[in-house]
Amino acid sequence: MTGRDRLPEFCEAALPVPLDKTFTYSVPAGLAGRVTPGCRVRVPLAARTVTGIVLRTHSESPEHAVRPIGKLLDREPALSADLIDLGRWISRYYCTPVGEVFKTMLPLAGETRQTRVVALTEAGSRVLDEALVMDPAEQEVLTSLMRKPLTLPYLAGKYEHGRDAIKRLQRRGFVEIKEVVEERDPTMARGAALRVELASIDSVPEESQAGDRWLLEYLRQHPGIHDLRALAVQRSDVVAVARRLARAGAVRIEVAEDRPASSVSADRHELSEDQRGALESIRERLAAKRFQTFLLHGVTGSGKTEVYLRATEEALALGRSVLLLMPEIALTPASAEQFFGWFGDRVAVLHSGLGTRQRSDQWRRVRDGKARVVLGTRSAVFAPLRDLGLVIVDEEHDSSYKQAEAPRYNGRDVAIVRGRSSGAVVLVGSATPGLETCFNARSGKYAQLTMPRRIMERPLPAVRIVDMRREFSETGRNLLFSRELSIAVRDCLSRGEQAMILLNRRGFSTFVLCRSCGHRIECGNCSVTLTYHRRDKCLLCHFCEHSEPVPQRCPACGRKYLHFHGSGSERVEAELRKNFPEARIARLDRDTVQTRNSYETILGAFRDGERNLLVGTQMIAKGHDIPNVTLVCVVDADVGLGLPDFRAAERTFQLLTQVAGRAGRGEKPGQVLVQTTNPEHYAIELAGKQDYEAFYERETRFRKAMWYPPYTSIATILVRSSDLSEALAMGGALGKHLTPTPEGLRVVGPASAPKAKLRTEYRFQFLVRSVNRTSLAALLAKARRFAERQNWPATALIIDVDPVDFL
Repeated sequence: MTGRDRLPEFCEAALPVPLDKTFTYSVPAGLAGRVTPGCRVRVPLAARTVTGIVLRTHSESPEHAVRPIGKLLDREPALSADLIDLGRWISRYYCTPVGEVFKTMLPLAGETRQTRVVALTEAGSRVLDEALVMDPAEQEVLTSLMRKPLTLPYLAGKYEHGRDAIKRLQRRGFVEIKEVVEERDPTMARGAALRVELASIDSVPEESQAGDRWLLEYLRQHPGIHDLRALAVQRSDVVAVARRLARAGAVRIEVAEDRPASSVSADRHELSEDQRGALESIRERLAAKRFQTFLLHGVTGSGKTEVYLRATEEALALGRSVLLLMPEIALTPASAEQFFGWFGDRVAVLHSGLGTRQRSDQWRRVRDGKARVVLGTRSAVFAPLRDLGLVIVDEEHDSSYKQAEAPRYNGRDVAIVRGRSSGAVVLVGSATPGLETCFNARSGKYAQLTMPRRIMERPLPAVRIVDMRREFSETGRNLLFSRELSIAVRDCLSRGEQAMILLNRRGFSTFVLCRSCGHRIECGNCSVTLTYHRRDKCLLCHFCEHSEPVPQRCPACGRKYLHFHGSGSERVEAELRKNFPEARIARLDRDTVQTRNSYETILGAFRDGERNLLVGTQMIAKGHDIPNVTLVCVVDADVGLGLPDFRAAERTFQLLTQVAGRAGRGEKPGQVLVQTTNPEHYAIELAGKQDYEAFYERETRFRKAMWYPPYTSIATILVRSSDLSEALAMGGALGKHLTPTPEGLRVVGPASAPKAKLRTEYRFQFLVRSVNRTSLAALLAKARRFAERQNWPATALIIDVDPVDFL
């Protein structure tokens, strides 16, 4: 074999560690030619073993000694070349180690199981043979290991003080601990839906049992694949029987593919003029197979979902695949039902709410080409679709597309980058587009499609602003509900219609205050007040989830004058039950949606008319199309306006406009009541008029004057430590290093972050603004190099490019 034809001897692997580098390993002779870019490998790293992604293979001898690959996990690459390129781009753009990016991109962790196994060494065997006297726990551990190695969790749980004994034995060289990776059998997963068919009658166990004979006879008489859940009605032990026969080779077991049962028909609705115009523009670009980003700006109820369905149909007809992103898991079931109704088994669903086995199964269906349409949340942007032709990002303005942990990518922006590399059409849709997106459309970077009218010419709901200052002056009481809101809800219920009540804040009361000394009860881990949750009878931190019982006396002064201030969605529900005892009320927020199916259960009961009042946070504000909802009430529109965030007005406008759009989507007209103490604020005033154009003009003037996006690019640099003095010192040192600031950049900080302490860590923040992306990236790289040279802990420096949250 010539040098040119020689198989690669080394590979570069990206590992899930916070280091900006790849790692070189040698390729064992047994794996030569099988290790290719995109495959997962198990490799040694210091004293442990980790899973990495091969990025490159070569025969260039490294300057230092390297260790061999431990195990190849894939027969074919888990990541294609275009997804590897996408991962590299995310690493560069979002300043994240490439290994952490690829770890996020793969949902296959559930296919393998990693455990630590304890085994006897030769020295340990000699100790047992010589019957040396030792600690009883050590003696028990060594005796257990005589027959075979055992897992560390098993030994630690079996013997009292077992874990400490194992550590002592390891230090003395009597045992060794190895990390072992095993492939999980998907048919053994708890709750797996299994199907069975006859494989080989010659493989029946010699000592067959009654259950074996029953199942084999059934499969002989009924050829084909059968759902074991159905057979379990006839014989309760059929699953155990099938697994026993599968091990012998007599039957085959496979995991049934999960998919929602669709009650939605694929009937076509007649398109409006606006829908036809939008679809024609998309169709032309799909036929040309050229990249283009469209902003579909359609008012609530204008029929954007119908356009998505028709565009998907066009892409599939051209032999290309489709990716549809939604901002939240909660919105997935209803959309999935519609897409399954149209496209059946060509659809796969990917989101973090699925179990590890389900995500793996769906991912492999997509990779194998069995599913050509993928629906999911932001992580679905990494779905291994082939020949991607159409990318849809619904509710593109939603902050849920931004990931809060490394890599801190924005799913919408990554979707556009992926669409560009695939030559796909990208369609981003919203009734309230983000200012940056609208700016890109108006500057010509995106093409804009508008749908300014609701389908069937239905009117937008009438919006009334209720000034709670006047309410207080006229009643002399600080009421949660205005008189107008109470009358509107009562009238709505009397007509047999439904209403939604929004307060974008969880809990019963927002904080507890001592009226004697002024002390507020705060979280011990975070610099925030604890929220009172009456149902759970506790005070809860919404950031670290710390909870504690409600005190009877003030912790500071010992007096009993504790007062519960503020209101949340739980209190709104309680007040509605008191004022409208005949109402059938449901609440939808993070406190009531704690299991995988609870969201759909609550919303389904409201959609079916079993409940006529739905209370909730922003979860009720988007994506819902319930014809009998004729009234929407916003209890406190000012909740988000006081936040230290330049997007506070934009988010308030978007939330109010979106929730108002839930009313009047059927034949009956809708009305919206918005309670506020700040009716003159332009975000509230223009949301009441549903005037996006006027809001865009007003907000962009403010952004331009203050050097904020879309006129600049921004990033935050966060320095954190559990020691206050250390965090101060690191922030000050980094500030000096970044001074002087290059021309075209502005750096504000270090200053205490808005949440100065979070999850026991003290935090200092820099805000960086730049007119040039290249200059911004250079400054961020400078900060990272400084942290590395100073040997800061890997978690001490957090960089967030294009942040949407300023906690």
